[in-house]
Amino acid sequence: MSLSNLGPGGFHSPAWRWLVERVWRLEHAFERSRAAAKPQDDTRIRIFLVMVFFGLCFVGVGLGAGWSALFSNAGRGNGYAQGADGARGDLVDRNGKLLAVDLAHYALYVDPREIWDAKETRRALGRALPQVPAKRLDKIVFGDHRTFVVGGLTPDEKDAIFNLGLPGVSFEEQERRMYPLGPTAAHLVGFVDSGGKGLAGAERALDDPIRKAVGGDGGGPVQLSIDVRVQAALEDELRKAAAEFTPKGAVGLVTNVHTGEILGLASLPDYDANKAGEATNDQRLNRAAASVYEMGSTFKAFTVAIGLDTGVATPASTFDAREPFKLGYRTIHDYHAAKAILTLVEVFKHSSNIGTAMLAEKIGGERLSRYFTALGLTKPAKVELMESARPLTPRKWDMDAVASTSFGHGMNVSPLALAQAMGALLNGGKMLPLTIKKMPDGVRPEGARVLSEATSAEMLKIMRANVIPGEGGSGGKADVPGLSVGGKTGTGEKYDPSIRGYNHQRQVSSFAAVFPTDGPLEADRYFVLILMDEPHGTAASYGFSTGGWVGAPAAGKVIERIAPFLGVQRKQDLVTLAAPNKNTAPEAGL
Repeated sequence: MSLSNLGPGGFHSPAWRWLVERVWRLEHAFERSRAAAKPQDDTRIRIFLVMVFFGLCFVGVGLGAGWSALFSNAGRGNGYAQGADGARGDLVDRNGKLLAVDLAHYALYVDPREIWDAKETRRALGRALPQVPAKRLDKIVFGDHRTFVVGGLTPDEKDAIFNLGLPGVSFEEQERRMYPLGPTAAHLVGFVDSGGKGLAGAERALDDPIRKAVGGDGGGPVQLSIDVRVQAALEDELRKAAAEFTPKGAVGLVTNVHTGEILGLASLPDYDANKAGEATNDQRLNRAAASVYEMGSTFKAFTVAIGLDTGVATPASTFDAREPFKLGYRTIHDYHAAKAILTLVEVFKHSSNIGTAMLAEKIGGERLSRYFTALGLTKPAKVELMESARPLTPRKWDMDAVASTSFGHGMNVSPLALAQAMGALLNGGKMLPLTIKKMPDGVRPEGARVLSEATSAEMLKIMRANVIPGEGGSGGKADVPGLSVGGKTGTGEKYDPSIRGYNHQRQVSSFAAVFPTDGPLEADRYFVLILMDEPHGTAASYGFSTGGWVGAPAAGKVIERIAPFLGVQRKQDLVTLAAPNKNTAPEAGL
């Protein structure tokens, strides 16, 4: 093949003809240099060609870089650098306190092929890494290929090993999710896997926004609704109560009834979010969201509100609770029979099953179930948490179901679902979903109306009457002078399959509180729930383990501690007029 056939158009192409001529001239120059015995000329030419070659390479690289900078789409968007796969933005509480953050950690590797003194390296690593089994270190150091030894080393730990100056020891940077507060709010914050994927709590529920927060797409840290000050007080008082009454589990909740924001969420037993893999399933279980319970007499608040809202009853309506009430094939008794004709308010204060069942019969199954649905009690609580559990509801709303559910039996809901429904009773009658995300300051979301404002206002009065000391209500131990606390006790007996009935020794005891109850409906108002699963009575509680004894005192202590953080001021007239809270009377406080 001739040179004329190599290029496009052969020698008829001027560019190709020019290139061929230059190549021939260079070749003839080399031949002339050799013929004239001038090797230095040959060397200069070759050096010149090498320089030309590298010059063209640098020009090409420069042109490519310029093209990428000016015309490529790389890096376009918002102008921020994008995070690596698995990187996550910070999580903070409503006041900016850090809850979760990615921190640089290091993985340590050993390559035996680069080690000078294997025995000395083995001894040094054994002292520096006591957590690594000796047999594994032996296998790595005396092996034949580079091997991962341990990960999650802090910068200080990495530097300490690096300063040993051991050949064959190297490090690779890795991101690791850290939770500075450890177990605090662990069930709400959640945790991630080793690849940075959210597995529980907010880390899972808000996985996409948290990932996008890296590099600025999310506009900064992801802000949660909780207040770590409220959270700390809630956890502390819940732990104290749990230590006293030794339940198998416990739940604490604080919500803003006007926004649905969860300000505090606690579940016991808990775990350290930094060591989630070491926790048991029981410790990782978010009992506030993922567990359902028969809530007992706290449901009487819903039944009374429905009775008021439908016009079936007024606060002055009376119910004859002197004898057990027969409804269908059931006979309903009171835990501590008042054996009296009670007003609606007294039915609530004395937690009368008889009076509540009579009210529910007047309401009827169709209306009761419709209101329960409107209050969100027949579906999982509306909240971002994936753990939100589906309730157990009656298959048929016959009179047996009406009677049972009216006082909190025969229906299992999560604590979050209870808090969501209570919000509607206390905020003026609007149904609002719960949220773990901070609302903008001053914003109150709109919700569907499920109760009238008049009903909501009346329920605040009735719940307050149940807590006023000396008035015979079941919630007197929750009172905090000056803060106008209201609430309802709840004690639900647990169904025991082994006896095919309810076990009186196994109870779910709770107290659902609201504060302050005074002031206009639109005033700031907060809901507090304390729940204990199978608590045990003590000498101080006269052996009782009901909601009035195990839940109400803890709720009052939580309210007293968090009120200043929430801007709720004590009212001196209420402090002056409040009667002493006597805890000596051995009443069950259902």
